[in-house]
Amino acid sequence: MQEKILQMLREKEGYLSGEQISKQLGVSRSAIWKAVNALRQEGYRIDSSTNKGYKLETIPDILTAPEIQHGLSTHTMGKKVVSLKEVDSTNEEAKRQGAKGAPEGAVFLAEHQTGGKGRLGRKWVSLPGEGIWMSILLRPEIPPYEIPQITLLTGLAVCRAIRSVTGCDALIKWPNDIIIHGKKLVGILTELVAEADCINYAVTGIGINVNQKQFPNEIAHKATSLFLETQRRWARAPLVQKILESFEEAYDSFLTEVSFDFITPYKELCVSLGREVSVQRGEQVIRGRAADISKTGELVVQTPEGAFYPINSGEVTVQGIYGE
Repeated sequence: MQEKILQMLREKEGYLSGEQISKQLGVSRSAIWKAVNALRQEGYRIDSSTNKGYKLETIPDILTAPEIQHGLSTHTMGKKVVSLKEVDSTNEEAKRQGAKGAPEGAVFLAEHQTGGKGRLGRKWVSLPGEGIWMSILLRPEIPPYEIPQITLLTGLAVCRAIRSVTGCDALIKWPNDIIIHGKKLVGILTELVAEADCINYAVTGIGINVNQKQFPNEIAHKATSLFLETQRRWARAPLVQKILESFEEAYDSFLTEVSFDFITPYKELCVSLGREVSVQRGEQVIRGRAADISKTGELVVQTPEGAFYPINSGEVTVQGIYGE
């Protein structure tokens, strides 16, 4: 009932009488009062007047299903939204729900992660209310070896969404970081549950630093937020919506159009290209220049000797990024 009342208040420019709500929903005035108070506890400012009714004045910066889905123009992504106050990690929750049959496009968000993680098992700091910690459940009918392309596709969609919403000159560090002015803004982690030749489901996790005003000393030199870059707070729900819309458009084309090319626009936004890089692959270290990105998403590194190495995994250090 809270969601229905919230929707009615959104659609009304002025006051909405309790009598109108009661007739439309078939509930008592007491039930309406309780629902409105519950919305207020979530942070919605709702004015009430004995003679006029209720009026929605301000909307809080919260990542709930009503806020994500209001005005969302997707047909799959975000049609199911699970919003949690706290979870170990949104990727783990998405995998748990994926195993239970949750649909493709289900989105899992949390205000706080107790065990957020990045690539190579690193811990991802995710404090309440400051960022966007979300995961999207996917069920693509592609072979498992194509999953790395989903990571690049996600990076492109997120980068485009951030540039569109904020005007910031966000760029991509291959394969899965979004940076601004050489500092990390976004991390992306794609995981999958698969058999030898087919994917049961995949999860792409997206962590975005939005309104942090500072970072711990050990990462302050290489981390940034939208607040630090623009000196203003950003409402998070509209950015989530734009990401879902941008991702769905690219994802659908990737799955259905044989000639779909997302590598070209990805390269245009990729800050790694043309820079000196070093790649740690087990005991081996490859050093050279990031010369290209292949059609299947590998970073092509040219060594000083002129040899070309396609890199599809490993720890990549890029000169001039993160103080490296």
